[in-house]
Amino acid sequence: MDEGTLGVLIPILVPISMFAMVFGIVYLHKRERMAMIERGMDPRRHKPVIAPYQTLKWGLLLAGAGLGLLVSVILVTTCFSNMDEDTKPGIFFGMIALFGGLGLIVSFMMEKKGREEEVIKNIE
Repeated sequence: MDEGTLGVLIPILVPISMFAMVFGIVYLHKRERMAMIERGMDPRRHKPVIAPYQTLKWGLLLAGAGLGLLVSVILVTTCFSNMDEDTKPGIFFGMIALFGGLGLIVSFMMEKKGREEEVIKNIE
């Protein structure tokens, strides 16, 4: 596709896709409320389930990804400076995935420890 055609299609497709996204969200929300009414539930009293460790999980994931990006930049500029340009993005993606995964593992261990402490506190 050439740039002229793409330049014409972007102003058309972006508003259409945004409208479709908003329409889909509203449609699914209304459909969920109707399903709750059909089952005899009150949609006004339905509260979403609160995940107390969700913020911790996302924070550690993003911190790990940022640390992985930092480590990969340091590695590429110091150790792998004579490496081929085509293989350098592999180091970036690998380090981001590695440190992001480590962040999720740390989050899991902290969440597990917190739940164990809650169970011990409830027993006493």
